[in-house]
Amino acid sequence: MLLEDTQSALIEACRRGETDAQRSLFNLHKDRVYTIALRYSGDAATAEDVTQESFVKLFAAIGKFRGESGFESWLYRLVVNACFDQKRKTRRLLPLVAAVVAFLKGPGRSPLEDLLQTEQSSLLRDSIARLDPEYRMVVVLRYSLGLPYDEIATILDCPAGTVASRLNRAHSILERRLKGKMGRRLA
Repeated sequence: MLLEDTQSALIEACRRGETDAQRSLFNLHKDRVYTIALRYSGDAATAEDVTQESFVKLFAAIGKFRGESGFESWLYRLVVNACFDQKRKTRRLLPLVAAVVAFLKGPGRSPLEDLLQTEQSSLLRDSIARLDPEYRMVVVLRYSLGLPYDEIATILDCPAGTVASRLNRAHSILERRLKGKMGRRLA
């Protein structure tokens, strides 16, 4: 509750144009915004550009924030739009990488198991990077940030059923791609 009160006070101060409040709100959310942008774009420089663009848009439009959804949902929507805008600007596929599962080295694994685990992780990242943007973004928001379906729906401005459908479709695509690649590598 204290964080919400602090955030609400910062939002009000930002509406009045107070630069210290803008700096504080930026510092409060910059890492999360950068993480979304980086996991979508797969490129640090692009992620920095998207982060900067997102906050410029945030401070320009903060007077329009009505509080109907959570502030984070509203901010993440700005980030998602900035990611899509960046993609449209470049008119080419960006190297898009999203890490869904963090593979930790377990005790007692052999060097061969480590090699296979690294290869599987790389295949997963490559497969996610090749997903269509609408599927890739749902995967990033769900698995990288751990957001629930209803919040993803708010961010993407679509029904929760659409989020579930896109996630299910992404799972099917990834499963098919990974089975095909892993089958060829093991044969």
